[in-house]
Amino acid sequence: ACPGMYSEAHTQAWRRIVDFVHANSDAKIALQLGHAGAKGSTRPMWDGIDLPLSEGNWPLISASEQQYLAGVSQTARAATESDLARIEQDFVRATLAAAVAGFDWLELHCAHGYLLSSFISPLTNRRTDEYGGSLENRCRYPLRVFRAMRAAWPQDKPMSVRISAHDWVEGGITPDDAVVIARLFKQAGADLIDCSSGQVSKLEQPVYGRMFQVPFADRVRNEAGIASMAVGSIFEADHANSIIAAGRADLCAVGRPHLANPAWTLTEMARIGYSGAGAAWPKQYRPGQQQLERNLQRERQLAAANTGLTPQQVAARLLEG
Repeated sequence: ACPGMYSEAHTQAWRRIVDFVHANSDAKIALQLGHAGAKGSTRPMWDGIDLPLSEGNWPLISASEQQYLAGVSQTARAATESDLARIEQDFVRATLAAAVAGFDWLELHCAHGYLLSSFISPLTNRRTDEYGGSLENRCRYPLRVFRAMRAAWPQDKPMSVRISAHDWVEGGITPDDAVVIARLFKQAGADLIDCSSGQVSKLEQPVYGRMFQVPFADRVRNEAGIASMAVGSIFEADHANSIIAAGRADLCAVGRPHLANPAWTLTEMARIGYSGAGAAWPKQYRPGQQQLERNLQRERQLAAANTGLTPQQVAARLLEG
């Protein structure tokens, strides 16, 4: 149930979406490209996450032979050099299609146990050729793919890479490794590292919490010297404001809150009293903006009456996080 970029029909469908975004907003739109690897041929998440299809499964490949769910998943075979050459060209073709569709930004998915991630993590890469062994060797194929994509993508448009900065498993990728990985992709021409974690092994033991992955983006930004994007349990404007203001990341990704409320960004702008030039509401929504801002202003007035602060001071504190 994932959208693709592997046919002319996909390119044309994405072109319509991208054109609509550009025509009706000042937003930028990015495409993330990935290969499922050993986690492919599965049911939609809501029908049993990571469980194989009941029928119609297709063969899987990975860095090394593996089952993502032991005793349940299909067994993925180790990719051969001919597989790797074909997949590299598939990524290049999809990159060219993304350019035709007019996307503003391209991200390569090298996280979460998917194909390129399976090369990077020692938990899933047991190869004995030039793509296995040291961290630098394990990154060799993902870097090869990235360089080919970077050469095909318009040079004036940015490219990012999503990595799992921590496998949360003994013997897996650590935040120290993530800094090295980020440096390697920076040298290959990446503009930004999207710092996620986990989902490489079902043995993982992540420590969840508010903004729990921000330390990874912080280390990548400030130790690898490349722009980073923080993700994971960032669900209020003051979270993003504090992360950016503290220099811990350059961007924040807000996913699940937008699933619950597609107007999350607009709502948060109104909540913290932001109405500057960047507060570009669609013109059809402006009556809703005006009512929401009035209601929130009344809430700030009530809060001010209870705290002794002015409404402006209440709004300023919300902006400061």
